[in-house]
Parts: sequence; structure tokens; C-alpha cells
Amino acid sequence: MLTKFETKSNRVKGLSFHTKRPWILASLHSGVIQLWDYRMGTLIDRFDEHDGPVRGVHFHKSQPLFVSGGDDYKIKVWNYKLHRCLFTLLGHLDYIRTVQFHHEYPWIVSASDDQTIRIWNWQSRTCISVLTGHNHYVMCALFHPKEDLVVSASLDQTVRVWDIGALRKKTVSPADDILRLSQMNTDFFGGVDAVVKYVLEGHDRGVNWASFHPTLPLIVSGADDRQVKIWRMNDTKAWEVDTLRGHMNNVSCVQFHAKQDIIVSNSEDKSIRVWDATKRTGLQTFRREHDRFWILAAHPEMNLLAAGHDSGMIVFKLERERPAFSVSSDSLFYVKDRFLRVYEYSTQKENQLIPIRRPGSNSLNQGPRTLSYSPTENAVLICSDVDGGSYELYIIPKDSYGRGDTAQDAKRGTGGSAVFVARNRFAVLEKSTNQVLVKNLKNEIVKKSLLPTVTDAIFYAGTGNLLCRAEDRVVIFDLQQRIVLGELQTPFIRYVVWSSDMESVALLSKHSIVIADKKLVHRCTLHETIRVKSGAWDDNGVFIYTTLTHIKYCLPNGDSGIIKTLDVPVYITKIYGNTIFCLDRDGKNRPIIIDSTEY
Repeated sequence: MLTKFETKSNRVKGLSFHTKRPWILASLHSGVIQLWDYRMGTLIDRFDEHDGPVRGVHFHKSQPLFVSGGDDYKIKVWNYKLHRCLFTLLGHLDYIRTVQFHHEYPWIVSASDDQTIRIWNWQSRTCISVLTGHNHYVMCALFHPKEDLVVSASLDQTVRVWDIGALRKKTVSPADDILRLSQMNTDFFGGVDAVVKYVLEGHDRGVNWASFHPTLPLIVSGADDRQVKIWRMNDTKAWEVDTLRGHMNNVSCVQFHAKQDIIVSNSEDKSIRVWDATKRTGLQTFRREHDRFWILAAHPEMNLLAAGHDSGMIVFKLERERPAFSVSSDSLFYVKDRFLRVYEYSTQKENQLIPIRRPGSNSLNQGPRTLSYSPTENAVLICSDVDGGSYELYIIPKDSYGRGDTAQDAKRGTGGSAVFVARNRFAVLEKSTNQVLVKNLKNEIVKKSLLPTVTDAIFYAGTGNLLCRAEDRVVIFDLQQRIVLGELQTPFIRYVVWSSDMESVALLSKHSIVIADKKLVHRCTLHETIRVKSGAWDDNGVFIYTTLTHIKYCLPNGDSGIIKTLDVPVYITKIYGNTIFCLDRDGKNRPIIIDSTEY
């Protein structure tokens, strides 16, 4: 799990991501609703008009609104631009468990301990339908992302799917007079605008959560019987497909992941579990010492998840999204969809070279992390976190350009990190003994060197040299003479970028950039609030870098500024004149034209 943001607060019962802005709403057991910016890590606003716990909260997709529902039986609709509650919807007779805006119509669905689900029109501020049928508390009710359906979960041990097609026809389509007359009749005689389509029975205890799959006809549910169940539905019936067992206590929330084929669930057993939705096996478990989990939220468009627990909440990602790449003169080598690809800057064309081995299926976060290339031997080293750190060495056949079909036999080995140090030699870090093994292209050890400082990663630092990273410093080590050429105290360094003449180096940590010369003599340090993501040197010795939100520059004297704002994070690979070449998180190459006269 890659934690991006964490808060400490009262128990978090409800969470909702904003679709466009880096915001998340957290509703607390104390009655407060907090609005956080998870990129900056700051509290933007707080709203406290509810009396008692607020269990449900949801952002509107396009309007500056959010809705909340609490133990005071009230549903409140708020405008976050005006920082206030616009109105309150009354009607429920007991605690409100969840509230959600419809993705298209001006509707809100709410679930309550009064055993009903209500659908409200927030424009006319009226209740347009009451769905009765559950005979215990309704713990959750959600709209289907595309169809006219609602799914609900209740402590009566059932999950129900409701058809609200008639309600849509009645309230959304323009009705002529005759229709209106017949509608008045049905209203008068208690018309049915929402009917139960399926009742899903299978849980042995009360069901706490149920939600639809974003695209497939599937439902996932979690209950006090500690089980997560997957259900499939068609036009006429719904049936249980499988049960996921592993939680040791009540399952409080469960969802399908929007982008990957996985299910995420959390529970009062203080754990979050990730499951393979196809194989239906457990992939990962994340535990907390003392905090029971209550709620999950998935970002509608990004790979972010959030979980609320007894003492706050976390925003996290399951996998890194940074593509592994290496630049060699006019070519960029990178990994995408299990293939090694090459992109030529001069022609802006890309080719797929060779397929690379895929790690085992029960592995999240096991994809390639770094890539090192030897141009003379046309060899590439791909490192990943498989087996606690391992590398694969591929020799690219000359005729493979554009074919990319012949599976290569890779030479493999374990090691913290591996990097080429000469045309036919590469260094592998052996963390347990704190030494570097120099190997040839047959994967045979040629030489061993004990490192001068406790190292957890190595980077290229010119032929025959290594840059060794420790917790609080970096060291340049000469493998030939086994001497230290330079040392510099730094924050924890994640990426190292050398200038083309190898005279300058930029050391990138999460929130700072340290610029030094080739002997690690310090030149300047920059600090950033928003996380630093990548960088490259231009021809004039200016370091251009990206944060999550901006492309920025750093002059040799330490002056810096913004060049451009980004909508999505990108990773700079090379700069040619006024063109910045970058890779995005989908592994697409994007040239960005900038005006270099600005700096």
C-alpha cells in the first residue's frame, strides 16, 4: 500500500472523493464534516451543523454541492463554495446510514434505520419515493452507475435490487395531459414507481454494504458473517457466484475497483483486504494496530482509494503508476503492457521490442520499477520488487525492432537494485551483506566490493562508478579503485538525474531537489510542498522538473519557477530545445512544447 495522505481525527464514518479537485470529504462520529486537500495535506473547511454522528457523505459530480446524512434523522445539502448548508430534507424517522447523488438526475438516495430507502429530488426539495420491504435497518443504498437500479443492504440479512425505471419515466420525461391524469390516479391509489427486482439471500448475518460493478452485471456485498459475496444478475434473476473468506470480524464496506479487476473490502477486524475479482483469491492484506475500519471510497477517475477508521482516515494507492524507463541518446526504452518498447525522439515513433516476463498473478506492485540500458551490447536490465527485489537481463536481438514477438530468455537474479556500470558489466546490490556484485552479461560474478556505507539502492554515476543511497546521504563510489569520490547529506533520494556531460546531478526526493556537481559538491536545494515526480536537464544547464501539478524549472543559481500547469502527472524523459518529452501513467509518450525564453 502506498499511503498518500493520512489524517488523525475522531472516528471516520463517511468518505467521498471530488471528481476533479484533489479533495476528499470525511464525515465524523463527532458530527463534524471535514474537507481535505489530500495533495497538499491541508484541511480546507469544516462543516458542523449535524447533531451526532454523520454516517453518510457524497460530492455531486458537477455542481459545487455535497450531501450528508446523520443520526439526527436529517439529510443536508451543502454548497462548498458558499461554505453553508442550503437546505435540510426531513422524512426519515431514524439514523441515516448512507446518502448518494444520482450521476445524472437531480436525485439523492438515502438509507435509514427506519427500514426504508428514500429517493429525493434536491431541486424541488421533496421526497419522490419511499422504498419499503426491508424488515431491519437499511445499512446502505446506492444507485447503479448506468441503469435505473438501486442496490440496498440490510441487517435483515438480504441484499435487494430495486427497479426505479417507472420513477424515472414519471419524474424525468415530459408527460402530456392524459398521462398526467393517469399519473394522478396512480399517485392517488399508491402507484408503484420503485419495485423490488431481486432479493439476494445467502448471508447468515446482517449485511453492511452492497455495491454494483462499474460496468459488469455484478454486485459485491459484505456482512456480519465476515464474508464478502459476489452476485451476478441478468434480466430475470440474480444469483450468488462466490464467497470470499478471510476477514475475522464484521465486513463494514466492500467495492469493485474502477480500473483494475479487483475487489477491496475492509472490516472491524482492523484490516483492508484486496481480492482478485476473477480468480476470487486474496491478493493483499493491510492491517492497523488498534483501528477498526468503517468505510471505503474509490476515486471516480484516478487510481486512489480511501479508508476511514477509528482514529482518522488514509488516502492510498495499491500500485505505483510510474513507468520504468531509460534514455539513451535518441531513444527512450520503457516498459508498457508486458513489452519492452522503444520511442525515437527525432521521429516521434514507437516500436515494441520484446515481451518481458510477467510476475505472478497474486502480486500487486510487482511490475518493473527501474530500467538500465547498455547501448553497445543492446542489453537491458529490468528491476522489480518481486521476491524482495530482483532483476532480469535481456539482450535485445538486432532484428526485433518492430516485431516484438519472440519471447526472450532472460537471465535473472535477486538484488536490491541492478544497474550497468560499463558496456558489458553490471552491478547488483546485495543488501544482506552490503556489498556490490559486478557481473558480466552471462550473469557470472566477476568481482565483489564491500560498500563504504550502509546502502539500500544503487544508481549509475558514470562508467565504473556507483551512486550509493543511504537513509540520509548519497556517496559516489569508484568500483575500480574502491574509493569514495564524493559524499553529500541529503533527504531520502528516490531518483537521480545526470546532465548529458555528467558534470551535474539532480537528486530527487519526495519533497525536495538537491543539485550537485559530479563530485557531489552541493550547489543548491529546492523544497516543494507537492510531491516531486521527475526531471531532466536541458541544453543550457537548466533542470526542468515536474511535481504532481506543475512543470517547473531550476536555474544553476537555485532560482526556480513554474513553466506550465499539468492536468495529469507526467514523467519527463528528455528535453530537446523547447520540447519536453514525457511519459504519462498509461505509458503514452507526450511531447509538450514550452517557451524556454521564460526562464
